[in-house]
Amino acid sequence: MRQLRREGWLHNRARLVVGSFLTKDLGIDWRWGERWFMRLLLDGDEASNNGNWQWIASVGVDPQPASRRIFNPARQQERFDPDGTYVRRYVPELRDVPAEYLREPWTMPAEVQQRASCRIGRDYPEPIVDHAQARREALDRYRV
Repeated sequence: MRQLRREGWLHNRARLVVGSFLTKDLGIDWRWGERWFMRLLLDGDEASNNGNWQWIASVGVDPQPASRRIFNPARQQERFDPDGTYVRRYVPELRDVPAEYLREPWTMPAEVQQRASCRIGRDYPEPIVDHAQARREALDRYRV
């Protein structure tokens, strides 16, 4: 989101991760994200943006089950940014976090947090949601 605000652009993978997190993990109405992105995107296209948000929120015309559109942010970072270059660039609080904790920095022991100058709850926020539980709740919502 920092990249979007600063540059007016996000790679499609980051757009999908954000959309999944907002709609599935936090249960936020997809239209809020769609409006926010259109407001900030330099390459914003009404039809494409709207369709992408419907797709990631599993509310559009899509034969895939909602479970296929729930992205785990930690796994996405591991798969598409394995060395942490992207994360370290846009989240400077995590710049000195050892690679093995970068995906889930809140798992760092206190002494590692101290060495990395990244104390969870002070320099970097604690998790606002448990992804596994949020996933179960999202799947329950989509079972209606």
